[in-house]
Parts: sequence; structure tokens; C-alpha cells
Amino acid sequence: MPTAPAAPVPDPPRDRKWWRLPRRTGGGPWLRALGLTGVVLVGAWLGLLIVGNVRAPVGPMDTTMALRPSLSGGTKVNVSPLGALTLDSHVAPVRLDVDVDQLDPARAQALVDHPERLSGLQDEVARDVQRGTLDLAVRSCVAVVTGATALGLAVYRRPRPALAAGGLALALLAASGVSAWATWNPKSVLEPKFSGLLSSAPSVVGNARSIVTDFDVYQQELARLVTNVTKLYDVASTLPAYQPDPTTIRVLHVSDIHLNPAAWKIIGSLVDQYKVDVIVDSGDTMDHGTSAENGFLDPVKDLGAPYVWVRGNHDSRATQRYLEGIKNAHVLDEGEAETIAGVRFAGTGDPQFTPDRSQPTGGDAAERLAGARLASALRDQQAKGTPVDIAVAHEPVAAAGTDGTVPLVLCGHLHTQGTKILPLGTRLRREGSTGGSGLRAVEGRYPAPIEASVLYLDRDTRRLQAWDAIKLGGLGRTTAEVSRHLVKH
Repeated sequence: MPTAPAAPVPDPPRDRKWWRLPRRTGGGPWLRALGLTGVVLVGAWLGLLIVGNVRAPVGPMDTTMALRPSLSGGTKVNVSPLGALTLDSHVAPVRLDVDVDQLDPARAQALVDHPERLSGLQDEVARDVQRGTLDLAVRSCVAVVTGATALGLAVYRRPRPALAAGGLALALLAASGVSAWATWNPKSVLEPKFSGLLSSAPSVVGNARSIVTDFDVYQQELARLVTNVTKLYDVASTLPAYQPDPTTIRVLHVSDIHLNPAAWKIIGSLVDQYKVDVIVDSGDTMDHGTSAENGFLDPVKDLGAPYVWVRGNHDSRATQRYLEGIKNAHVLDEGEAETIAGVRFAGTGDPQFTPDRSQPTGGDAAERLAGARLASALRDQQAKGTPVDIAVAHEPVAAAGTDGTVPLVLCGHLHTQGTKILPLGTRLRREGSTGGSGLRAVEGRYPAPIEASVLYLDRDTRRLQAWDAIKLGGLGRTTAEVSRHLVKH
């Protein structure tokens, strides 16, 4: 009898690696796509990190440019050891990092010896930046393709998915470039955010009147930035003084000092550095409003500028009377208007005094009534031909009641900075705590910051052009940040 053929012996199963995903399972394509995406992102990031840097001279400085993954994009310029500044230059999943490595002594000395060369610096900087970013773009393409392909080959051990990873990485970088180009903001160099020692050198940005969008001005302001950083390095231990622009009026807005004596030194320093014309305090200078606290106000007379003040809910009538006796203090209440340093102010004190628990408070209803009375006084001033430029109230609810009667209203109370355009067109600017919330600074997990703002007004129209939001580290901290904001008309 013929023997039945032996059953075929199955091939031994191939050794499946953990990274080889099943081909015919529910959700397999999604898992493979997710895995490929992870390989592309990690490989591209590693490529940029390892070989994506470009050394490029920019004016008299040697810099290193690099692209880094980011959720918001933008540009970060590190000027070690002076600090850093960030620009909202574009929106894309990549950020441009520029590290200022060193100042070239020969090129810097040539600028110092021949100041006339500064006039051509803007073109030189533009050419250097263009050349550097072009080299960076080419190198970044090579870096992301190489990184993603190499990682894909290491993971999949097959050329096709590895090449797919490299191509997808290149497409991702190209899409990021298109996004950056489409959202490019040439005015970003006029609105930087400073940190470190650079925050005490506001002259590294142009004056507030240079509010334009053409690329020529971007080049000029970028050249100004490079020029002033050159000066910073040249003097090494000092920072250039802010050069006052005769076409602007500077108003220092402070609020909610809450008996912090350090606030007076900070205010005095800002007055000197920014050449402030007038100080506006939107209240809560005290904590309990007792007569024993009145001596705390004595440094006001030595601040070097007129001091406009309105009562806050922690300031008593006794506090107000004491401040009225200080020569350079201008106390505003019940819609009273006064022209100070060329600016017409009107303000009202807070109708509530909350430290005195024996007196019931009226809540928001009292604040709305105070705002309505202030708005009525503002309309009266306009009818007389003496319109008010800036209104001041302590509480934001009261301040909002002036909407439509004044271009700008200042307030405090909430211990946080903020700005918004009210429905009828009035801009409300809220200041944080210039005293770092006083003794309350230690109540939270982190110390409350010390905040103030310098407002730039057109000397002819007295309209707000820009403001610098200043934030200093709270109790026990030494950080500093200044951000420039332009008014969008």
C-alpha cells in the first residue's frame, strides 16, 4: 500500500520584533501610522538637535542659529550673560533660537572708532540675517530628513518605511516654513519681551512712534537692537540709559502698594530710568487706612514727579487728607479733573472702605454708582471744552462705567495686569500690585510679583501709543521682565 505523503512541516515563525506591528488586526493601520508619526517627530528633533545649528555673524556679533520644536513658534534671542528677549515673529511648530555667542572685538571696535558706519548697519544686519536663515533652512532640511530616515531605518529595518519617515519629516518642515511665512509679523521686533538684565535697558527697542509694518523699518529696528547690544557688551558692567523721546509723555502707572516700603525705591528707579513725567497711583497704597500708617506716604515727595492718586478700598479718608498735604501729590475724587504734565486727569475714590468691618459695603452696586458719577463728570468736562485724557478709579467695575466718555481709564484692585477695549471704545488698563500684594505676598505658593507699567502718550493728542509692562520677582526673587505692547488703532 502506498505510503501517505507526510504533512508539510510549517516554517518556523519569524522572530517578531516589538516594533513590528501586526498587519491584519483591527486598528493596525492606525497603530502603524501613530508609530511612524512618532518616529518622524523624534528623528526630526534629534536631527535638529545634533546637526541643525548654524554659526552666523550678525553685524559685529557671532551667533548660533537653530530651529527648535515649539507649540507657539516665535523667536528667542539669548544674549548671555545679559538675559534674553522673545519676539512673536511667527506662529508655527518651530521656534527660531539665536544665541549671541560673543562680540567680535575687531568688528565692534570698528563701529566704536567709526560711528558713521552705524548708518549702514541695518543693511549689513539684514544681509547677515538673510544669509544665516537661508543656511539654517538648508541645514535644517538635511537634519530632519537624515534624523527621521536614520531612526526609521533603525526601527523598521527596511528602507521603504525609513524613506517614508524622511519624506514625511521634510514635508512637516516645509509646512512649518509655510506657516511661519504666512504668519510672519515684522512688527514683532518692536514688541519684545525682555528678561534678565536686558529688562533694565528699554532703549534696545525703538521709540513708540515707530508703529509701521514695512520691512524697511523692521530692518532698522533689528539694526538698532544689534547696535544697542553691541553697546551693552562694550560697556560690560553698565547699561545704556533710556533716551527720552520728546514727542511722548511718559506716565508711570502703579497700584496696590499695600504698605510695601520696597515699592518706593522701585518707583523712584523707574522714574529716573524712564524719565517719567507723571505717576498715577490707582489706590490701595495702605493696608488698614489708620492714621498710624500715614508716615508711610512721606517718600512720595521725593519721587521726582507729580503723583496722581485716587483712594482704594484699603485707603481711608484720613489717608486721603494726609496725602493732600504733600506738595507734589494730586488727589482726585468725585470726578475732579486736573491737568498735570500736559495730561488732563479725572478720578474718583473707591466708595467702599473694606478694612472697617463696622460699615456695611455696597458691593458691585456701589462701584457701578461710583462709575456712573465719574462718567457724568467726564461728560461735563467734555461739554466745557476741557475733555479728559485719562480717568482713574480703583475698582475695575467702577472704571468700566466710564466707557465711551474717555479714551483711557486706569484701575487696579485685582493685583493682576490686564487690558481690554470696552464696548463703546474706551481702553481699560488694569495694573497689578506694585507692592507685590504687600504682606499677602507670602500667602501663596510663590511670592506675588511686583508690577508697574510705563505708558507712552502722544504729546499732541495725549492718546496712548504703547506701554511697557514691568514685572519684577516677588519676595526673595531677582527676576525681571519688561514687555513692550503697541496700541492697535
